[in-house]
Parts: sequence; C-alpha cells; structure tokens
Amino acid sequence: MANKYREIPTTEPEIEEQEIVVEETTPPKSEKNNKPRKKGVLGKGLSAVFSGTFLTNDKTLKHLPFITFLAFIAILYIANGYYADDKIREVNKISNQLKELRSEYISTKSDLMFASKQSEVAKSADKLGLKEPVVPPTKIKVDSTQLYKTTN
Repeated sequence: MANKYREIPTTEPEIEEQEIVVEETTPPKSEKNNKPRKKGVLGKGLSAVFSGTFLTNDKTLKHLPFITFLAFIAILYIANGYYADDKIREVNKISNQLKELRSEYISTKSDLMFASKQSEVAKSADKLGLKEPVVPPTKIKVDSTQLYKTTN
C-alpha cells in the first residue's frame, strides 16, 4: 500500500482545506494483549487484605480462633522480649554494683591489714599512753588438787 498513485493537484489548495492522510505503519495489536491480566494468588490475597473482603470469607471465619491464638502468641513473644531486656539491664546494674562493692571490700581489707600490723598498733598505743611490755609473759601452773581446795 505504500506504492499508491496520487493525483497531483494543479492548483494549490488552502492549508485549511488540505487533508493529511497518515497510513498506519504499526501492526494492529493482537487479541492476546487486549485481554486483562490475570492476578496471581499473591495478588488476589493482597487485594483481599487491603480491601477488607477477606474478613467476610467463610474460610477466614473458620480459622478465626487459630488466628486469635497466633496473635496472642505474638503478643507474648513481644512481652517476653521486653521482659528479657529489663532483666539484662538489671543484671548489668547489679554487676556494676558488685564490682564497686568488691573494690570497696579490698580497699577496706588492706586498710585493716595495715592498721593491725604490730608497728601501727604500737604507735596507736603510745598515743593512748600505753607501753609495750619488755618482759615476756610467764605461765602459771596450777595443780587440779589445789584448784579444788581453793574453790571449796
């Protein structure tokens, strides 16, 4: 159809009266492309969820107790996560307190060991006016018979 005989006009027509003929070069669309696209299972499910029509379905109503159970389990799972986070924070807090108390115990123990040395005890006794004995202590031996006589 591209080779078509045209008549050449002898007079020039006005621009408004001129007719433009455009031939269609693209092939017509096939019927396969004109059909509406089918939705897949996922597309149908998502559209049902977003539109809310899945709530009126008998299958959904049949499984409603199980869905409620799953929702309850999900809430328990979330609550358990929060509970575990709180316990972890509490354990860390107690661990830090334990470290502080352990360091305080060690410093107090070292101060007590230093204060209980003989030289430190002698210095503090001198401040009170007490003196170290220079004579070693002696044992007093008592017979059991003499003890019995003195007590009666």
